[in-house]
Amino acid sequence: MANEAVNNQALESFTNLDKIAYKLLHIIFTIAPIIAGADKFFNFLTDWGTYLSPVIARAMPFNLSLFLRAAGVVEIIAGLLVAFIPKIGAFIVSAWLLLIIGNLLFMPGYFDIALRDLGLAVAAFSLGLMSIKHQCKCVKK
Repeated sequence: MANEAVNNQALESFTNLDKIAYKLLHIIFTIAPIIAGADKFFNFLTDWGTYLSPVIARAMPFNLSLFLRAAGVVEIIAGLLVAFIPKIGAFIVSAWLLLIIGNLLFMPGYFDIALRDLGLAVAAFSLGLMSIKHQCKCVKK
């Protein structure tokens, strides 16, 4: 009996930690893409053009400014999708980060950022998986 009570309490604590982890990921993967996307129009955080591989820049049929603004719109939409439909938006953010990693791998000196973005992509993917559970009405909470 005592062991069962301890196990139930541990399970309840884990469920609470799971909810906290989910909420933290949900908040950051809503806010960060929106801020980064909006900054593609202003360059307050950084000069985003320095993160675009010259190989990819040469292959684009339009100028860098237009590309960065389009990327900004995609990031804002992805952040909003995470906010309102996280079980879809989180996977979009994860895929977007993988595309960014692909771009960065064309640029020596940016591998550390690619590695960081891999961690973010895995975290966004994890949020997507967690969203399936947290948004399903059939799972006991």
